[in-house]
Amino acid sequence: MKFLGKTCALAASSLLLGFVARAQMIDNTQATSTTGAGINKSLSDEIGAGRGSIMTPGSSLYMINRDPFRSIRRGRQLFQRKFTQAQGQGPNVGDGVGDLNTDAGIAAGLTDSCAACHGRPRGSGGSGGNVATRPDSRDAPHLFGLGIREMLADEMTTDLRSTRDLAVSRAQKWKRSVTMPLFTKGVQFGSITANPDGTVDTSRVVGVDADLRIKPFFAEGSTISIREFVVGALHKEMGLEASSDPDLSTASAGGRVVTPSGMVLDGSKDKISAPPPPDAQNGNEIDPALVDHLEFYLMNYFKPAHYQQTDTTERGRAVFNRIGCGSCHVASMRINHDRRVADVETNYDTANGMFNSLFATANPLFYTQDDGSGFPLLKLPQGNSFLVKDLFTDFKRHDLGTNFYERNWDGTLQTRFLTRPLWGVGSTGPYGHDGRSMTLNDVILRHGGEALTSRNSFAALCGNDQNAVFAFLNSLVLFPPDDTASTLDPKNPAKPNFPQYGHGSIKLTVLFNDPTDLE
Repeated sequence: MKFLGKTCALAASSLLLGFVARAQMIDNTQATSTTGAGINKSLSDEIGAGRGSIMTPGSSLYMINRDPFRSIRRGRQLFQRKFTQAQGQGPNVGDGVGDLNTDAGIAAGLTDSCAACHGRPRGSGGSGGNVATRPDSRDAPHLFGLGIREMLADEMTTDLRSTRDLAVSRAQKWKRSVTMPLFTKGVQFGSITANPDGTVDTSRVVGVDADLRIKPFFAEGSTISIREFVVGALHKEMGLEASSDPDLSTASAGGRVVTPSGMVLDGSKDKISAPPPPDAQNGNEIDPALVDHLEFYLMNYFKPAHYQQTDTTERGRAVFNRIGCGSCHVASMRINHDRRVADVETNYDTANGMFNSLFATANPLFYTQDDGSGFPLLKLPQGNSFLVKDLFTDFKRHDLGTNFYERNWDGTLQTRFLTRPLWGVGSTGPYGHDGRSMTLNDVILRHGGEALTSRNSFAALCGNDQNAVFAFLNSLVLFPPDDTASTLDPKNPAKPNFPQYGHGSIKLTVLFNDPTDLE
């Protein structure tokens, strides 16, 4: 099964499907224009039949399982949508009034769109501006490869907890304490000692909490799932309350659920964030179906690209590893069970690329199944193993020295932070979780603490080797999907008014069950 084959059959018609949508998009049913460059469905149409089931046409579960690329696209449109006050946007937490020591959400800025914070490059789930969620602020990170990060962190958690459970089992069987190393996907998290009475000593666990749950989201590592991230951001940054979310309600109360994107949330093992309370005027403002589409979109969101690879970038990679940077910025890890329905590989290609010299190749990761319902075939994730290349993180918390510390509102200091993945780093300056470092040189030399030896090794490099490291890091880039030609929508110089039209894009529309029904 190849996307390219389907694309060839639909390539001509795909060029007739309308102008590519832009960042922070207008709802065409609310505000009209000649270009029609906006969202084609109203918010009520995007809610459709609610969550429903795989047997409920128009519902999120039906779409995710039978028309998954439409769900991804709908999630993208919701991400770009400029929500209105009539739809519940605003005010933010406490309307900016309250005690920041007990609720840091009061400090969050108020916006009308996810893309307002995550909008660079344009039209992407990219990085963004500086936000006052801490006294020293935070930069909004990019969301490329977010689903990959959720899957890896979840599988690593399973490995660590399996090691803990094995140690307990052996200690009880052998009637003596048993110490075992905590090792997963090439990363060491210290060790754990189990005692015959079933208790465990976690004093030598490093880089993760004592419960061994890896939390891949936010600079300090405080959230485990995309769904929590989405509902929390809608609440804190947009004043939109998804108060009736059934998955977070169940899991936060101690239950176990599997979200529509396949993430297991088990409140008996992990602390899951509860949904926010209903809005005082509007009650619940975000239907669970909208959260389903946003979660599925981010689960399947593209990983970053590789720009031109040269002898210099390869030397930079080698130097990067030689001086020890790769001990924390681990290049590649393997996912055992991939929950995505597609992968997009984006690389430097001047022949097929257009505005940015990049070209994306889409590959299917789903299989079809006829459930005998008479509805469209189920399109389900294959669940295969997948090697994630050039992620560059170990998912551990580290102390990088006082230059990276930040103040909390209550006067305490945050001293440990997750190793930030370096994929996309060439597109995301300024650098650091707080945006205080203006250049790659600044942020590297800012390292201390556990990274001091590598920092000093970098500082001692000759100029050519330092420049090679910069070239390597700058080749790890993000891209605007609307402006990146792909196998789904190659560039077409014969298109009238090229290149404003026909420049190519990563257009999922051609993969819908009905490509003429635009999102």
